[in-house]
This record gives sequence, structure tokens and C-alpha cells, in this order.
Amino acid sequence: MTSPMSSRERMLAALECREPDYVPACFMIFAALRSQCADEWELVDRQLEMGLDAVVRLPLISPKAKIDYGDLRGLPARFADGVQTRTWREVLPGERYPVLHKQYHTPAGTLSTAVNETDDWPYGGHVPLFDDYICPRARTFPVSEMEHLAALEYLLTEPAAEDVDALHQQAREARRFADERGVLVEGGWGVGADALGWLCGFENAMLSAIERPEFIEELLGLIARWNRRRMEVVLDAGVDLFVRRGWYEGADFFSPPMYRRFIVPSLKSEVELAHQAGAKFGYILTTGMMPLLDMLLDVGIDVLIGIDPVQGVGTDLSLTNATLGGRMCVWGGVNGFITIERGTEEEVRSAVREAIEALGAGGGFILSPVDNVRADDEQARRNVTAFIDAWKQVR
Repeated sequence: MTSPMSSRERMLAALECREPDYVPACFMIFAALRSQCADEWELVDRQLEMGLDAVVRLPLISPKAKIDYGDLRGLPARFADGVQTRTWREVLPGERYPVLHKQYHTPAGTLSTAVNETDDWPYGGHVPLFDDYICPRARTFPVSEMEHLAALEYLLTEPAAEDVDALHQQAREARRFADERGVLVEGGWGVGADALGWLCGFENAMLSAIERPEFIEELLGLIARWNRRRMEVVLDAGVDLFVRRGWYEGADFFSPPMYRRFIVPSLKSEVELAHQAGAKFGYILTTGMMPLLDMLLDVGIDVLIGIDPVQGVGTDLSLTNATLGGRMCVWGGVNGFITIERGTEEEVRSAVREAIEALGAGGGFILSPVDNVRADDEQARRNVTAFIDAWKQVR
């Protein structure tokens, strides 16, 4: 009788499209549980106690207070020496919300942004540079013209030596912990066109991609060079899996020809860099991926993270498996918000069975709610239990 695999062995088997001892279940993000834990170590242990697979994620999560990269997990985003910022609040007659203004004064010019301070704005008087809260509340985005790119370079700087040293110290601790627990070490996040939403606004970016493609190419090239330097540091720390966020890179935003032109070059380069370092490459894309699957195969991604049969536009589990099965691992399969947080226990159990039936045969599948479980109420907790129970029955 063969010994059961460790969580790390099981996850690697799935990532390599080999057949594990059973289908792993590893939450992409588990904010509800994370909020109960003192640190990353407790989060991993709590998941293992629940019977789940788990990963140690680097860099370790930093507090979101007064930082400029709330939705860009990874090394701190620091500005160049000489950059000065100014933030102020303005109350406009007849406007429902105050307006928060922020200016970035650089040697190459000033970048300005303004956002509505809505009732659910989480940062007080602070305005971060990289954060999803910016996108629907912005009145002005910092980057809209080619001449803004020189100033932007002062905000996208080389990783600071102190941050590199801190990451490597974290990595040594993470590897010791991961080896003791038999779990995977994941690093990230990389970023590409998601940053267009934060810097330009999605509508502005998509119109520019059509009307001024050279501007978008220059901007994405600047982001890619900055991202690569950060990625090299994380890979040098010895992670098993590097992850790039691409929530806003799917065909909901980019047509396939636009995707090939604007996204594929940097993505392919990053996959090659990860593989040269001996790491797997994961790509978070939760909607609009179906027209892009063949391109993703050509790029050489190891795992497509975020297969969502409910909120993923056009997502078809069976067709995904027919296209990717045995050639690229997929991670997800069950919706997090509608199914896990708001559904019935039977809906959860049915979703788990359908996901494993469609994607789990022969390896290359990691089960997870997509992309997060945030709610920590009685219904959500009950449904998480149903999710785990159903997985154990059919895995």
C-alpha cells in the first residue's frame, strides 16, 4: 500500500498534470479564516486541521494601513527619492461625497488623482496608488498621456535592499515551516494589465488600446519591466509557484487579437523566467478566459487559477477540460460568493461534485472556491463545512 502524499507532493502532482492520491482542495484566498489568524503560520495550520491543502504565501501579508499597494500583494511599492506627495480633501457644493485629491510631485512632472470619498472608503484620508477601490470612485486618474510615463517611472522603482533582505528572511522561515508541514511555498503577485485600471481607469485604458495602442504598449512595457525586477527577487527566494494576477486581463476587457498584442509578450517572458528559476507559474484569470485558452497553452502557463462556473463569463467546465486537460492544471471550480457564501448546503455539495466530475479525472485539478470566501457568518461557515465534506466524499 502506497503512503499518502504530503500536501506539497499532492499540489505539485496536480500542477504537473500528474495524478495525485486524490484531488487537492486549496483555497485561492480565504479572507474569513485569515481574519481569525494571528499570522500566515496559523492560517496554514488551521487549513491543514480542516483537512485542506494549504500553501505558505510570500511575501507575508502586510497591514493595509497607509500603504500604496493594497491590491498588489508582494514587495512594497516604494517611490524614488525626491518624490513628494500631497493629499487633501475638498467638499464641493451639491456633491454627495467629499473628494480626496492626491498629487505625486516627481522630477519629471506631477501626476494627479481624485476620488470620491464614499461611505465605504476604507482608507480615511489616504489615497493608495494600486487599489481596486480607486477604479469606480476615481474622478481623475494619474496617467492618461504619453508624457505622464516619465513621471510614472519615479513611482515604479527597483526593489529596495531592505525589502529584498526582509523577503529573503521571510523565505528562510517559510521554507523551514513548509518543510515541517509538507506544504507548498507560493510567491507573488506579479501584475500586468490589471495596473491599467488603477493608473488609467478601465474605460480610458480600453479606449486607448483602440485609439492609441502605442501609448498602452509603452505603459504596459514600463509596468512589465518594473514587475520583472520584483519577480526576480521573489523567484530568487526559492518559491515553488509564482503567481501573476490577471483578474482584468480576460476577454471581458481585451479581444483575442488585443490580448495577443498587449498581454502575451510579457506573460510569455514571465513564464520563461519562472521556469528558468525552477518554479511553476500560476495565472489568476476568473472570467473571460474561454476565448484565450489556446493562447494560454502556447504561453506555457502551468496553472490557470480561478475557473468559476457561475460568475466567470462564458466559463464552461467541460469545455475547459477538453481544451486544457492533461496539458495545464486548473484551480477553482466552485463559485465563492454566490455558491459558498449565499447558497444552500445542497447547492454547495452539487457544485463540488460537478467540478470534480468535469475537471478532476486524471490529475491537473485543484479544487477551490473562486476566488475568495470573505463572509464569516453562520451560513458561510456551514457551507464551507459542506464544501469540505463533499470534497472528501468524491475526491
